[in-house]
Amino acid sequence: MPFSLDLTALRAAYAAGTLTPTALIEELCRRLEAHGDPAVWIHRLSRAELLAHAKRIEARGPAAQPLYGVPFAIKDNIDLAGIPTTAACPAFAYTPTESAFVVQRLLDAGAIPLGKTNLDQFATGLVGVRSPYGVPRNPFHPDMIPGGSSSGSAVAVAAGLVSFSLGTDTAGSGRVPASFNNIVGLKPTKGALSTRGVVPACRSLDCVSVFALTVEDAAAVTAIAGGFDASDPFARLAPAGASDSVAASTRFRFGVPAANQLEWFGDAFSPLLFADAVRRLESLGGVRVEIDFSPFCDAARLLYEGPWVAERWSAVRDFHAQHADAIFPVTRKIIEGGAKPLAVDAFEAGYKLAALRRAADATWTKVETLVLPTAATIYTRAQVEADPITLNSRLGTYTNFANLLDTAALAVPTGFRPDGLPFGVTLFGPAWSDARLAAIGGVLHRATSSKAGATGLGLSAAPLAPVAKTDEIALAVVGAHLTGEPLNGQLTSLGARLLHTTHTTDAYRLHALAGTVPPKPGLVRGAPGTGAMIEVEVWALAPAAFGTFVAAIPPPLGVGTLSLVDGTSVKGFICEPAALEGAKDITSFGGWRAYRRSL
Repeated sequence: MPFSLDLTALRAAYAAGTLTPTALIEELCRRLEAHGDPAVWIHRLSRAELLAHAKRIEARGPAAQPLYGVPFAIKDNIDLAGIPTTAACPAFAYTPTESAFVVQRLLDAGAIPLGKTNLDQFATGLVGVRSPYGVPRNPFHPDMIPGGSSSGSAVAVAAGLVSFSLGTDTAGSGRVPASFNNIVGLKPTKGALSTRGVVPACRSLDCVSVFALTVEDAAAVTAIAGGFDASDPFARLAPAGASDSVAASTRFRFGVPAANQLEWFGDAFSPLLFADAVRRLESLGGVRVEIDFSPFCDAARLLYEGPWVAERWSAVRDFHAQHADAIFPVTRKIIEGGAKPLAVDAFEAGYKLAALRRAADATWTKVETLVLPTAATIYTRAQVEADPITLNSRLGTYTNFANLLDTAALAVPTGFRPDGLPFGVTLFGPAWSDARLAAIGGVLHRATSSKAGATGLGLSAAPLAPVAKTDEIALAVVGAHLTGEPLNGQLTSLGARLLHTTHTTDAYRLHALAGTVPPKPGLVRGAPGTGAMIEVEVWALAPAAFGTFVAAIPPPLGVGTLSLVDGTSVKGFICEPAALEGAKDITSFGGWRAYRRSL
């Protein structure tokens, strides 16, 4: 019987013992064979390679692997060690010895890569048909385009072949394919996910994006793949509080353009579906505010009509000099246009963009999110073949500005057209508003959609972890207070109740403290990416019980605020750095239990 690959369903099956990663791989090999669309993939790992991955993560166990046994796909302009990266150009292919930063983080978290997916060559296009490896089949109608450039990555998720996939998004390639495949596309704040190990399109604008069946899954994967990468000159450190969770029930103000600023290119269905989505947002607590869309629209035109196309030329200029004929004809025409702008054009466009950014920034003083159709319409493959550049440009009307104006963006499905094709909207916010967008987008998705991609299955229940009640305080414990450990009774005697087991972000290091009785660890926070995701239990206590508990904690331990991998923050055990003299660094074990089992 078919089953969903969303994170909630997989974790439940693994926890119940009804599924193992090895058994899942066998099932996925059957699904891949039955799907019968080789154009989704440029390179698929063999059954033997996949089983080897599964056995490795089974040996490590789920405790230190938050993505234990979760299958994913990688757009073939992102490196996976030992597997060729082609960027959909065979003559360009190379075999990396290291995985991209984000890929390695997912592998370390227990995810299983099924292979590399097809794309518009050199990630240039929003249509998904510009590849010598064929055109991935749109799962809702074979005559329609799948959307690009991350075409294969989107189709793989929609078809139920993987739980999530990685794409890239420079002009909308992580959002348009999501809309055309009835899935979620998350384009995080620029620089939040490292682009080291990604073939550049426009290096200063490129983002790694995440496709998933639900907003919650996309946000969870992004949190795990993220972390500051000091070796990526375009990586950015998130400001304090950027990852704090936001209550979905909070009222919010959302912006929509004036009716005369919306362009539909003759589509009769999209404006009606967009109006429905706006009304649904209002019913969910949103307050609609009309905004001036012209700064966003003018910035969108700069991406291809301005000198930024020269950055695409910069990315492939050396390859073009030797292999121009190997580049897909439409792609070559677009990229060669980048050889024409002068340096003065870049400066003048930069001045114009600065003015547009200042005007666009004024929007965020009025609203928390801007809501737009992800795409104004959808085209058939034949239509795009007849007019490849104009129609592609139209698909970027509501996407091209995002990275130029430094916004976060989240594309969510919001229903179906009368012809059976999916429709969706995108929520935009200023840099580092990702958590706010996820809170609003998750509720909107579930209020307007019931189907998971093209799988024929319904959306799973929202995978919300149990939370403390309004009259309780959540506390994360990491060592001797864990269930089954010597000091757990100090919690239970105060009436504490276990909420769930999870992990911190990767900013923490764990140490076995010297001379403590019973043995205890010390958790120390550093910069993002300098530690590991450490297993913790989250308990809920009444305020009085919490005060009693904290008062009894002996130095060098104390209670501070811990950041968890799901983006939430809770009170939790921390350790004074001075106590680390003579302590053993046990970060690599991923948690106190795993370390204790090794003794």
